[in-house]
Amino acid sequence: MNDNSDRIWRRDEIASPCIKICVVHPEARICTGCHRTIDEISSWARMSEEARIAILAELPGREALLRKRRGGRAGRKARGQSASET
Repeated sequence: MNDNSDRIWRRDEIASPCIKICVVHPEARICTGCHRTIDEISSWARMSEEARIAILAELPGREALLRKRRGGRAGRKARGQSASET
């Protein structure tokens, strides 16, 4: 088989931080897997390489937003929800 024929099946993929754990944190509004916002995820393929690199540099700092406890029952009560609404 010709080595050139293999090139048809190869393509440069856009580097993505996605780890296939796609859950949006309800308060931080970022993905708990890759730490991108919904807008960043949806526009990722259309972004310039420079824009993606800038976002990738920010992601490690966003992890701390997910570690903060939401408060459980006490947190819901503080936000105005009663235990019967859960």
